[in-house]
Amino acid sequence: MPADSVPRYLPDWSFPPYSFVPGQAIHPRRPGGHAHDEPPSLPSLLDAQAPQACRPFLRGLDLFNHGYYWEAHEEWEGLWRQAHDPLDRALLQGLIRLAAAGVKVRQGLYENVHSHGQGAARLFAQLRSGTSRPQHGGLDIEGLIAFASAVATLPERSPSPAAVQVVFAPVLRLV
Repeated sequence: MPADSVPRYLPDWSFPPYSFVPGQAIHPRRPGGHAHDEPPSLPSLLDAQAPQACRPFLRGLDLFNHGYYWEAHEEWEGLWRQAHDPLDRALLQGLIRLAAAGVKVRQGLYENVHSHGQGAARLFAQLRSGTSRPQHGGLDIEGLIAFASAVATLPERSPSPAAVQVVFAPVLRLV
């Protein structure tokens, strides 16, 4: 998919110079890492009815859609830690599992990719059973389940040493 067809929810914000993959790049929080000098993010809450107002959530979407899976995981984990609503927690934990699967694809660890995909699909199914709405956090629940299920059966391919690599064809789009 051409990069210009992938949505940017925070176009005023710049991507890091590389996407962290264990064993392939320096950890972002270590000296020399792309986030070493950044202060920790302030705690934030996702309002599932107004996800456009939550910059960490939008940063996570931008990062994920553009191949920065570890970094997306970090954004969403901060939100997940603050979330109290079980539906918000299921959504965020499912997104975290998808982001972790992206890192594992980059590492070539497909047993882990499939496990994270299955876990994300279960969390999104839990989300679906907890609401009568077709979306949560601006994301289509059925689409998330289908995406996670596809990740759970993703065929193996050789890992790439690229600084950034998009490994999933679908993107996460707010509806």
